Amino acid sequence: MPESDSTVLTVDDVGGVRTLTLNRPDAFNSLTTELKQALLTEVQRAAGDQVVRALVLTGSGRAFCAGQDLREHAALLDASDPEPLRTVSEHYNPLISALVTLPKPTIAAVNGMAAGAGASLAYACDLRVAASSARFLLAFAKIGLSVDSGASWTLPRLVGYGRAMEMLLLAEPVDAEQALATGMVNRVVADGQALATAQELAGRLATGPTTAYAKIKEAVAAAATADLPESLSVEAGTQAEAGGTADHREGVAAFMAKREPQFTGR
Repeated sequence: MPESDSTVLTVDDVGGVRTLTLNRPDAFNSLTTELKQALLTEVQRAAGDQVVRALVLTGSGRAFCAGQDLREHAALLDASDPEPLRTVSEHYNPLISALVTLPKPTIAAVNGMAAGAGASLAYACDLRVAASSARFLLAFAKIGLSVDSGASWTLPRLVGYGRAMEMLLLAEPVDAEQALATGMVNRVVADGQALATAQELAGRLATGPTTAYAKIKEAVAAAATADLPESLSVEAGTQAEAGGTADHREGVAAFMAKREPQFTGR
């Protein structure tokens, strides 16, 4: 079983599902430089690890992730350290890019508050399972900041321009039921069940045609910024790649034989 290089992030593998757990519960899993670097390393590692067929991201304790650790941020600002101003380009941008482009399904198990960059981590995943007590908050404006961590790209695609701007400008929390109603999350479950539900869904995906999943993600991501002809062109290419896999042949054979397919990800 792989182990993270840092105690602020735990890594567990079960049945092709890798679970990354932000592990700073006393600080609501807020993001220090150490945690951001550890998370980026593990997401990038998962991309190239053939053992990993689906990824779950969650937080320990009562929160999913409270966003940037403002104590560390303030201390660095007071010391005139340039790192706080570089963290978007050095940490958040590559982390969100790695999550969005990961060629495997990703699920966020939102077990509590997801704020700022923490909410953005959840939005960057393919699916989100929220506990009934989960809350989402983008309060960048309240501390005189713009938006980062990809929320300007991911959130409007989940809930639309108007609701995204409402969250960003008014900085009011959104509860789990509101998040479900607007499409911000896919499922709401009882408190204490978010991780188990996310892992169960990830387990189902891990037994599926993971190359096809990767190509679905590629096509949908391209279509987000493309016109129709370009989107159709990308679809043609990704469909041709998926159609050349052993999983496609197995899926067709299983359908014809009226049996369950046995996908291998190849």
